[in-house]
Amino acid sequence: MNRLADLTRIGLRWDPSGLAGLTGPLLAVADDLDLAFRRLAGRWRAVEERYPAALPAPPLADHLRCFPHQVTFPVALDPADDNLGEFADGPVVGADGRVALTRTAPVTAVLTPAACYHVYAGHRGERLTGARYLTTRNTCFRRETRYLALRRQWSFAMREIVCLGTPDEAASFLAVARADVDQLAALIDLPLAWTPATDPFFRPADNPGYLLQRIAPTKYEATYDGRLAVGSANLHHDHFGTAFDIERDGRPATSACVAFGIERWLYALTDRHGTDPAGWPDLPAAATRVVAGWPR
Repeated sequence: MNRLADLTRIGLRWDPSGLAGLTGPLLAVADDLDLAFRRLAGRWRAVEERYPAALPAPPLADHLRCFPHQVTFPVALDPADDNLGEFADGPVVGADGRVALTRTAPVTAVLTPAACYHVYAGHRGERLTGARYLTTRNTCFRRETRYLALRRQWSFAMREIVCLGTPDEAASFLAVARADVDQLAALIDLPLAWTPATDPFFRPADNPGYLLQRIAPTKYEATYDGRLAVGSANLHHDHFGTAFDIERDGRPATSACVAFGIERWLYALTDRHGTDPAGWPDLPAAATRVVAGWPR
């Protein structure tokens, strides 16, 4: 039996357009993964926050310039009766699967590209007197040239832990978070290695952000078996602190985040331990062991 058939048997509902649903054992272990990551967030007493699946476009102008090839926009029809009538009376969906859009309303939002973006917007204008730690999960959207079940998807779940603070607080957060992820991975027998990485910029050679990441790495990916990035640790310096007017002791806050791709962790776990749930590690228990070793 091939891999996709094995995953389907345990709960994957895959559409080749890059969309995945989860049921049964696969959904259960996805929930266990998220619980494990939330337990890791407990080291910093990170506050849970919930956000919608889209953000207003204006604060993301820089992101849109850097990653236009990956962005997905929520589009609605112009609400004029004649336009809606033209759409309803037309083919609606063509034989090739394309929606036969008529005139569209102005696009003012972006479907979430990364869960942490909501956090910076949600804390706009704050004046911090101490480091702030937050965690959030969202459905994220990134267009790709090809899609692979659980590995490369248009829509996927991302859990993040975010630090807003001084440069030293952000650097300490990333170092400790990476060590915790390493310990969790060791306890569940999942070979991971942190490797320097760059974001997939559009026209990278012309983008200062790409050049900066090459010269002074600010992004490291947790890579499974040397071939699949399942998470990342990211230092943003004061980019978001400046953009969203967040200050720490009178200066633009430095931000850092650790991100976990839920579906990619599912792929790595089932690749390493097989598709029989009886052979899967107890993820929340492993995270609890990491927590038990923390200094008090």
